[in-house]
Amino acid sequence: MHLDAFNELSAAEAEALLRPCVDADRWIHELISARPFATRDELTSYAMNGIAPFDPQELDAALAQHPRIGERAEGQSKEADLSRGEQASLNLDDDAAARLKVANRNYEQRFDRVFLIRAAGRSTEEILAECERRLDNDEATELAEVATQLREIAVLRLNDLLTK
Repeated sequence: MHLDAFNELSAAEAEALLRPCVDADRWIHELISARPFATRDELTSYAMNGIAPFDPQELDAALAQHPRIGERAEGQSKEADLSRGEQASLNLDDDAAARLKVANRNYEQRFDRVFLIRAAGRSTEEILAECERRLDNDEATELAEVATQLREIAVLRLNDLLTK
């Protein structure tokens, strides 16, 4: 979709388009309200930096839509399709899959939530290293990192919706 067409969508149409990017009502509604955007860069900058950070409840709701890293998203939803595409480049031989399973378990035991990271453009080794590093975070630092990762995923998905 071209940016001009996005700017002209009804609020309901824009919401339906944006929800697979991130299931966070406030982010979606603020992005819709900020239209029109003059450029794609303006839109993505606003989506990444112009909306207040996600609060813990928004993070929990959005994380419910994300599978564990290294696990195939189930279902036929747009979110599941996007997740499968984002994780498609991971090189998951038996060893890597086992290591990701352990990393996910350690993270979930430490933070009581799924480990979220923008997988697109990252190798399995980078993801494992990030998970290990983030295990040393305190809760507040980790919430901030999760929120940043969620925004990166949302902006990546938003960019994929728009034609150049």
